[in-house]
Amino acid sequence: MEFKSKDFSDAKRVLKIRKLEVGLTGRPNAPLVLNEIDLDIRAGETHCLVGESGSGKSVTSLAAMGLLPKDALEIRGGLIDLQGFEITNATASQMRELRARRIAMIFQEPMTALNPVLRVGEQIEEVLNMHTDLSQTEAKKRTIDMMEQVHLPDVERIYSAFPHQLSGGQRQRIMIAMALILDPDLLIADEPTTALDVTTQLQILKLIAEMQERQGTAVLFITHDMGVVAEIADTVSVMQKGRIVERAPIRDLLTNPQEDYTKKLLSAVPNLTPRMARAASAEKDVVTVEGLNMTYGGGGLFRKSDEVKAARDVSFSIAPGQTLGIVGESGSGKSTVARCIMRLIDPTAGKVTLAGSEIAKLTRRQLQPHRKHLQIVFQDPYRSLNPRWTVARSLCEGPINFGTSRDEAMEKAAELMELVDLPRDALDRYPHQFSGGQRQRIAIARAVAMKPDLLVADEAVSALDVSVQAQVLELLDDIQEKFGVAMLFITHDLRVAAQICDEVLVMQKGLVVEHGPAGQVLSDPHHEYTRNLIEAAPGRRWDFANFRALDGAPGHQGATA
Repeated sequence: MEFKSKDFSDAKRVLKIRKLEVGLTGRPNAPLVLNEIDLDIRAGETHCLVGESGSGKSVTSLAAMGLLPKDALEIRGGLIDLQGFEITNATASQMRELRARRIAMIFQEPMTALNPVLRVGEQIEEVLNMHTDLSQTEAKKRTIDMMEQVHLPDVERIYSAFPHQLSGGQRQRIMIAMALILDPDLLIADEPTTALDVTTQLQILKLIAEMQERQGTAVLFITHDMGVVAEIADTVSVMQKGRIVERAPIRDLLTNPQEDYTKKLLSAVPNLTPRMARAASAEKDVVTVEGLNMTYGGGGLFRKSDEVKAARDVSFSIAPGQTLGIVGESGSGKSTVARCIMRLIDPTAGKVTLAGSEIAKLTRRQLQPHRKHLQIVFQDPYRSLNPRWTVARSLCEGPINFGTSRDEAMEKAAELMELVDLPRDALDRYPHQFSGGQRQRIAIARAVAMKPDLLVADEAVSALDVSVQAQVLELLDDIQEKFGVAMLFITHDLRVAAQICDEVLVMQKGLVVEHGPAGQVLSDPHHEYTRNLIEAAPGRRWDFANFRALDGAPGHQGATA
């Protein structure tokens, strides 16, 4: 395994954090959110901060940026020193001057970090207008140059575009350009690649490394993806419940972790070795898709050239108890196919046969009796549950709408809570009272309540940290085993697909370029696009659970078990 092995002991220290404590505002007796955090990052070094959701990673980064929400969190003690400047006692005006010029941040979701009503070029220029004396012409020239440095295509067009007109990867490049345009000493990247497909993720990671090499920037990279850590880290700090429980150079951490918690995190990372193939079902297929096409635009206010063929002649079938995974980059057509099958959108052409009935051309009224046969679990559990409804109401709504009595629906809801490993007495709680992983379990319980023949999981685990992700994948597997549900699993993470899918279908620009058993597609891909996807998967050459490099990986002989 190739590790970054540069010695940073003689490099200039950029960030020094000592015994940092952060607590809840106005609640002095509540447990601390951060407890005695010590951290050092030197020029040119990439320091990864890892841990499960709620471990304190993002709070640490917000404290370093002076962005803790004042009505919620406050620094109780300790020191944050940025090259001699103490951030803990800085005024608001001092921090405004410090940000962008000496310390900058890339957030996880660029769509919420960018202003939706300002053109992206103007947003980058705004940084220059606030912190430099450049003229408007000079600022635009510097902005265009920076956009070219982050490898954006057609920069003149993108300069005038709004955020919603760009892809996720392009928006993240705009955020990087905005963060680095004043050559800051420290760049904080908070989960900047979590929602990106593997090829875009690889491009962003390479871009950050390239800019770091060019400018000598220190990088604090926050992530729950140990595959990403293996690719980019020089040193790693592992956080648990507001404390740093282990700190080590990347080679030492991956080959010889000391703490049980670190070992647990590493063991939960899925690898690209496909699961053992399950016996094919002899029963009739639950869903059959034939020649599915979906074209956007092309009529009304749109010109003919504006047509986008999101899905072209897609065909497949899924048997009871089997899982078909659809993988590909963003924009490949994965979610479009899922939405056509769910009839959340109407396909342009083709047939979808569900439990013996052709549903592609049915009207909304005709479709209603068939809805119980198919259910969907969305990517974001924070938005897929009604925040004003109790869990009980969310779980009971579907069965009651299809004729189940309220008492029977409540009893079934209680059984489902146990099935997804949540307590029965949690039925009266609201979604905000649960963690992200617990909410996704509730969303799965809601889908299973309808006893569907087909369960569609659209990026259902991509927003979860690795240990919770492993639990949810195991839960989905158990549900399939118990109820014989067929599953369509949409994902951009090939490692996840390897753990849960019986068959894999690879899509590129609306076309199916490869389709076959998961073991064949992921171990011996025939199409170049599939090979590129696998090559781009972070940590693909690492056996995390056994703390060693895989055979054939560069330098694997030097790794120790």
